Amino acid sequence: MTGISVVLPSVLQPLAGGQSLLTAPAETAVTVEGVLDAVTGEYPALSRRIRDETGAVRRYVNIYVNGNEIRRLEGLATEVAPGGEVLIIQSVAGG
Repeated sequence: MTGISVVLPSVLQPLAGGQSLLTAPAETAVTVEGVLDAVTGEYPALSRRIRDETGAVRRYVNIYVNGNEIRRLEGLATEVAPGGEVLIIQSVAGG
């Protein structure tokens, strides 16, 4: 079975059982929203860190599909083909 790789930054890994890479099953292209639903189902705390209560990507989270930021594409409706990569980056505020 082909899947879509979801790469997590170290700050989010504890919310995914310590994993740095999650895999969403996919036989055909699926949306980023579908990928996130698939990989965060077991990790509700991870889901809440990525998306707000309306389902929108939090403003301090950037998501890339094969190197392209989804806000410049079709947002959560951006399609990812099997074998593709979704990279999640969380901004870290400092001061």
